[in-house]
Amino acid sequence: MPTTIPTAANVPIAPTDGELFLNRELSQLEFNFRVMAQAEDISLPLLERLRYLCISCTNLDEFFEIRAATVRTALQFGGPLIPDGMAPARALELIHTKAGKLVEAQYHCWSKILRPALAESGIRVLTRESWNKEQTQWLHDYFENDILPVLSPLGLDPAHPFPRILNKSLNVVVVLEGKDAFGRRGGMAIVRAPRSLPRIIQIPEEISGGKHDYVFLSAVLTAFVDDLFPGMSVKGAYQFRVTRNSELFVDEEEVENLASALKDELLSRGFRPAVRLEIAEDCPKNILNTLLENFDLSENAVYRINGPVNLSRVLQVYDLANRPELKFPPFKSRKAALDEDAPFDSIRAGDVLLHHPYQSFSSVLDLLAAAAQDPNVLAIKQTVYRTGKDSKIIEHLIAAAHAGKDVTVVVELRARFDEEANLKLADRLQEAGVQVMYGVVGYKTHAKMMLIVRREGKTLRRYVHLGTGNYHSGTARTYTDIGLMTCDPEITADVHGMFQQLSGLAPAFKLKRLMASPFTLHKGLLKKIEREIKHARAGKPGRIIAKMNAINEDTIIRALYEASQAGVQIELIVRGACCLRPGVPGISDNITVRSVVGRFLEHSRVYWFGNDGEPEIFCSSADWMERNLLRRVETCFPILDPILAKRVFDEELANYLADNMQAWQLNAKGNYTRVLPLGDAAPYSAQGALLAKMCG
Repeated sequence: MPTTIPTAANVPIAPTDGELFLNRELSQLEFNFRVMAQAEDISLPLLERLRYLCISCTNLDEFFEIRAATVRTALQFGGPLIPDGMAPARALELIHTKAGKLVEAQYHCWSKILRPALAESGIRVLTRESWNKEQTQWLHDYFENDILPVLSPLGLDPAHPFPRILNKSLNVVVVLEGKDAFGRRGGMAIVRAPRSLPRIIQIPEEISGGKHDYVFLSAVLTAFVDDLFPGMSVKGAYQFRVTRNSELFVDEEEVENLASALKDELLSRGFRPAVRLEIAEDCPKNILNTLLENFDLSENAVYRINGPVNLSRVLQVYDLANRPELKFPPFKSRKAALDEDAPFDSIRAGDVLLHHPYQSFSSVLDLLAAAAQDPNVLAIKQTVYRTGKDSKIIEHLIAAAHAGKDVTVVVELRARFDEEANLKLADRLQEAGVQVMYGVVGYKTHAKMMLIVRREGKTLRRYVHLGTGNYHSGTARTYTDIGLMTCDPEITADVHGMFQQLSGLAPAFKLKRLMASPFTLHKGLLKKIEREIKHARAGKPGRIIAKMNAINEDTIIRALYEASQAGVQIELIVRGACCLRPGVPGISDNITVRSVVGRFLEHSRVYWFGNDGEPEIFCSSADWMERNLLRRVETCFPILDPILAKRVFDEELANYLADNMQAWQLNAKGNYTRVLPLGDAAPYSAQGALLAKMCG
């Protein structure tokens, strides 16, 4: 059934892509306004609000590095954006307009709301205008002793052309008058702040009078920059920061060694084409024009800043200020039903479900540690996308290799912004005797799976862990994710087959229980949507509930529109970018979309299909994005145990559909409104309810 829009004359017409889809980039920016709302929420602890502000800033940095950079590339090479078909030039125009409003909101929140509130609570981030004599003297001494010796100012003249400016680095452009020691007349100079310098400086209590008094490095640089140019007069000093395209490009079909090619590409990442310029609000026009010319940017890529250009660095105050009463109360994750001394016995007794962060990630570590030490374990296979520093996962894999087990690890070298860490990780694993693979050319390995082969009597039994999130102990405390431990023969056989495919030793084969990208997940989802359509057209109830990070795959969205028109009730919980337009008359009347932004980052992917009273529920590493469904290796696994299936439905779906404190509803125009308790309904937080239930 084609997607149509009824007209006044009742003659259906095919809608344009722009009418069917929301723009991905603008939708992603909308998410950061929801994060900013957390920073403005007076019911939240003050330092947590500061953390949300900084998250919105770092999110915006990454948005420009990747999404805006992608649009600029599309502008160069022509062709509309997918799935909405917007022209790249128009998209860039709207991006800069919306991003400008977000930046304005960020700095208003900082200067008018959070900084004064922090000061009232005894945490002062002092502006240059507020420094007293003692503070100024101490900061001047600090500049002379700790900052000036590592600075290398560069005067701009024919012998010193405009320097290469590193991505997101702090810089000061200085306007000078007079002559230097060589008789050269002043003009402009660039002062770059090395990354070795702290961006937030704490003034000692005995000097400042406050226990928690801080200043930005940028304020100190501009205040005492005169000391770098003795005999010359500084007429102005203006901080700036340039953001560059950070998407790596490696032609995997052409390179002989992916690791070597990535190492070469990483060397140039910090100096790729510019996409945004942040600069002090009072910078003169002629200076700005010089910078724009050197960075090859247009004026709409400029963001004039009334405050520090690297505002996200104030996050250091969150850690430096030892004020636990201004943070979320600590919680203790509950242990899963897994005997850490005999985990294989626990799994044989029944599947084990993990719901992070409410249940501890330590159960995954316990399983791997037991496998490394168990003399009956013969082999371990694992995917690695992000692990964090000093990962116990890696320690256990190395220990297993040292114990003589056959250990194979698929390390995804192209995990964005973790490429360098994963290259080092791969080298370390190989040195320990681990067989390391880099996945499949052209497809990122984003699947989260671990396979353990154990001898039990005269047979071999497989155990697996599958998850929606990374094998990362840090994010397991701050992201919501689902994990499953099972020895189900069909699931474990599927996982074994997927590892064989990743090693390049297996042809395409029919999965028994899993759906996997890039082969069966996309088709499988479409079939399950079609099944709900058939139920609805037969007069039976049709219902789909799905939770994910983002959705932009046009075939899936069109199928959901068709399902809506057939009468299927569709409820989507999409944290970030959503290209589907809900509530369009005649198109998506039966589709609702909500986003939940809370203490933890919503990261789990859960899909539920009503199936006429015989529901199926799946967890997955994949969002309903074109990249996940068609250009990555992903897993989607069923929850077969009825008790565990009910848990996932209750905790991950029904729970979030009931949220009226941290949920936002999306409308057909792409705008979000906060969901509030209706009538006599009590306030309800999905994350809060899980914390109370599972963590006490």
